[in-house]
Amino acid sequence: MSSMELRTVTASEADSYQNTAFQNEEDINENQNTSGNNSIRNRVVQNSKHVNAKQGEEQVPIEQDSLRNEEDEEDDQVMHPNGCLARKYDAVCDFRRKHRTTIRYIIWGILLAGYLAMVIAACVLNFHRALPLFVITVVAIFFVIWDHFMAKYEHQIDEFLSPGRRLLDSHWFWLKWVIWSSLILGVIFWLIFDTAKLGQQQLVSFGGLNIYIILLFLFSKYPTKVYWRPVFWGIGLQFLLGLLILRTKPGYIAFDWLGKQVQTFLEFTNAGASFVFGEKYTDHFFAFKILPIVIFFSTVMSMLYYLGLMQWIVRKSESPLLVRPYLPYITKSELHAIMTAGYATIAGSVLGAYISFGVSPTHLLTASVMSAPASLAVAKLFWPETETPKITLKNAMKMETGDSRNLLEAATQGASASISLVANIAVNLIAFIALLSFMNSALSWFGNMLDYPQLSFELICSYIFMPFSFMMGVDWQDSFMVAKLLGYKTFFNEFVAYEHLSKLINLRKEAGPKFVNGVQQYMSIRSETIATYALCGFANISSLGIAIGALTSMAPSRKDDIISGAMRALISGTTACFMTACVAGILSGTPVDVSCHHILENVFNSSLPRNTTNVVSCCQTLLSSTVVNGPGKVIPGGNHSLYSLKNCCQLLNPSSLNCSWIPDAF
Repeated sequence: MSSMELRTVTASEADSYQNTAFQNEEDINENQNTSGNNSIRNRVVQNSKHVNAKQGEEQVPIEQDSLRNEEDEEDDQVMHPNGCLARKYDAVCDFRRKHRTTIRYIIWGILLAGYLAMVIAACVLNFHRALPLFVITVVAIFFVIWDHFMAKYEHQIDEFLSPGRRLLDSHWFWLKWVIWSSLILGVIFWLIFDTAKLGQQQLVSFGGLNIYIILLFLFSKYPTKVYWRPVFWGIGLQFLLGLLILRTKPGYIAFDWLGKQVQTFLEFTNAGASFVFGEKYTDHFFAFKILPIVIFFSTVMSMLYYLGLMQWIVRKSESPLLVRPYLPYITKSELHAIMTAGYATIAGSVLGAYISFGVSPTHLLTASVMSAPASLAVAKLFWPETETPKITLKNAMKMETGDSRNLLEAATQGASASISLVANIAVNLIAFIALLSFMNSALSWFGNMLDYPQLSFELICSYIFMPFSFMMGVDWQDSFMVAKLLGYKTFFNEFVAYEHLSKLINLRKEAGPKFVNGVQQYMSIRSETIATYALCGFANISSLGIAIGALTSMAPSRKDDIISGAMRALISGTTACFMTACVAGILSGTPVDVSCHHILENVFNSSLPRNTTNVVSCCQTLLSSTVVNGPGKVIPGGNHSLYSLKNCCQLLNPSSLNCSWIPDAF
């Protein structure tokens, strides 16, 4: 039928259409009356079906949605085929996925080759200037090669050395006595020759080390259960580290260089401090100079942890393990060892602050290294192992990793994390120094009632800790000053102690008079060195609550064990620092200057100033080597004259020698 035919409708047909429409409308009206009663029932049925349909939709598996999405993607791909650029991009991505390892090696190889080329060029231009870079590169390459070598051939090496190990095990009963006897004889002969060269103060330090070991054994938790092997290994390793660093020229140069580099690195904090606080930020030295160093150091450490460098360094030294997951399962002795290690060492974030005080960075770094094995030796002696350990080194060697997504986020988190530390340092110093001032005022008021207004906290500490400082090898004359520093550190914190030590160091460097109105102003270099090692630890009364709170939050089930062992751990940590100071006293003696004869004779026979550092040092050496048998029976040491001895005695006014006993003769 054509379109014209569809549009043409006759009149009769139109009438029939209208009649039909009217009839249908009537039928609809009748049906509405009959179906009205059923509408409500139909709606209920429809609603129930709708609810069931929704419940069914909720029970549809997720896989159907994923399959439907995949089908949609396939339809899109069919409808929109990939262009040339998209196909090329997909091919490149496939190639990168297949050869990902090879590409990574190529990139690292190019970077390494470029770095080595730069190192070689620097060495060719000026080898002396590039020596630190060369040494760091060689050490890093050695450890990387060592890691890959041991990972691949460790089993073969173990099998190769197993016959020798079995031979040693079969003869170890008598061989160990030979080794220990040789070591003891070696130490004895070394002390004899070393004492003849350096003086008798080294023997005092050696005797103090033995006394501390004996005291720890007598007051041990289980004296009969002590396993001496880790004790001797810890002390021997501590002595060996000190010997390499303090007595060998390469070791001392290396740590001295490292200390200077750390000091130089921390000086970059000045840029940020001056920008935030202004050019006169040093007017508020501690708040705007010292505390920003903590922030900067924390930021750098966070970045190094993100890069994985700190974890790599920690694995090389086999130090701090991630002990938090294992605290509920370790023995009481191991828990005590963990707390002792925390008390006997200091955090890296505050190390920079102590260096900024003017304390020797070389000795601070050395003390941090030497105190680690000492803490283990002291812990195992003061609380021996009586249980079967459940955690071994292999299943505990799990390093902590950061949660930063990039390097900038790591830096930001490190800076933010230091806020609580900086605030804690500041508020504690304000509180403790104010408390110290109040205590001194109260003690002076009480002493004034007894006609002794000089009574103070420092004076009390000088008598309490004087025997301990003297046993470390401190000169008798300086032992009271070191004892005061030990009191500051034990009853307050090491920040207060190092702050006072820095003042003494600055007074010595100014070469002013050593005694003013009979009051000693500064100490000898040897006493400063020993004090630096003795103070390098976290063991103080205020840290007792910090350690208990931190460990209890990590392992609530061990709360009773932590509280019961905290005080012992505090004593152990303090003793470990004292033992480190004893080893430093044995090894850090300064040889007697042969020019002291010439210096003293010239000064005392002329009008030259006598209160200089060289004269005071020579007089201290002379007085320490003098033998006193009574009035008129005084023998000067080092072949010095009685005239020099008498003048030195009048200059220093030592409490151990009555100057009137020295005869007036040459």
